[in-house]
Formats: sequence, C-alpha cells, structure tokens
Amino acid sequence: QVQLVESGGGLVQPGGSLRLSCAASGFTSKYPVIGWFRQAPGKEREGVSCISSNDGTTYYTDSVKGRFTISRGNRANTVYLQMNSLKAEDTAVYYCATGRRLTLNRYDYTYWGQGTQVTVSS
Repeated sequence: QVQLVESGGGLVQPGGSLRLSCAASGFTSKYPVIGWFRQAPGKEREGVSCISSNDGTTYYTDSVKGRFTISRGNRANTVYLQMNSLKAEDTAVYYCATGRRLTLNRYDYTYWGQGTQVTVSS
C-alpha cells in the first residue's frame, strides 16, 4: 500500500500563488507516477498535472499550462505543485494520487490522499 498526505492549501487572492506538497510513503516504487487532481463543488474530479519518478516527464491539463509547475522534491517521494497566477476557477479540493501510467485519467490511479482545499477569492 501507499499512503499520501497533501499539504499547502489555503485562501489566496486572485493572481496569487500557493505551493502544494504531496508526501508519499509505503510501496512507492511500485507506483512511479504521482498526479495532482482537483474537484470543485458539483464537478467531476479532473486531472491537473502528473510526473514520472522514472524520468521526470510531466503533463499538464491545458487550463493550467504556464501557471502551474509540478516537480519532485529533494526528499524522496515528495512532489510539489507550484501554482501561480491563481484564478477563481482554480478553487477546488486538490488531491494527489499514485499510479503506474503517466496520464491525467483518474481511473489510472490507485492510491489517493485526503485532499487539501484551495480557495481563490478576494
């Protein structure tokens, strides 16, 4: 099993920045991909970004390209999501998850964290 813990959410004004962290523990070597997803009230959970721990390849959904950056931390099994130029429509609960395929399809991910709330509002 893999355990995931997200942190770093909060309230920020439009145009501001936040950095989310995802700390993974357990059998992480079996699940080399970490993805970030978000779910706004009344909406489907959508993939935001993902990264492969094998070669560092990253993917982003179109709505966050140029604003969000996913990266691996110096500490093993830690992944960050740097979010800049935040907009009201970025408001959601953000989840990290692990899987074996580098996709933004939530059904390809096996283990999930509990989520962290991001609210963008003035």
